[in-house]
Amino acid sequence: MKILLNDNLENLGRLGDIVEVKAGYARNYLLPRNLALQVTKHNLEIMKFKKAKVEKKLEIEKISATEIKQKLEAMTISISKKAGESDTLFGSVTPAEIQEKLEALGFSVDRKKFHLDEHIKKLGNYVCKIKLMEDIEASLKIDVVKEGDDSEEQK
Repeated sequence: MKILLNDNLENLGRLGDIVEVKAGYARNYLLPRNLALQVTKHNLEIMKFKKAKVEKKLEIEKISATEIKQKLEAMTISISKKAGESDTLFGSVTPAEIQEKLEALGFSVDRKKFHLDEHIKKLGNYVCKIKLMEDIEASLKIDVVKEGDDSEEQK
């Protein structure tokens, strides 16, 4: 069954694409949730206008995301945690803590968009990738310091 996508769907297509899916999937999932429309002349005309509107909005969001990327890549956040003698943390630095630090600095980024190459369980410098948009990814530098170490925190 051919349908017209009403939204961007992962592993299926983007807004306005005409895709072939099984009839049951379209009838029982996509159409009731308004994620897709039947392919008709009327729906194709509506989709043209909707797609143009979404593209303009996406362009504005892309400019905003690029500005945020530049600001994030220019900064280094410092997180102080309790650590043992061998510089091993008691626990780990979580994406929620990184999000908290960023919100304190005025950035609103969902923690689900953070990608750490490894769990942060030791003191040191790390890089966190933040996926701002589909094709825009920022690299945030994180400096994990020992809690109560005055010489490190004054930096």
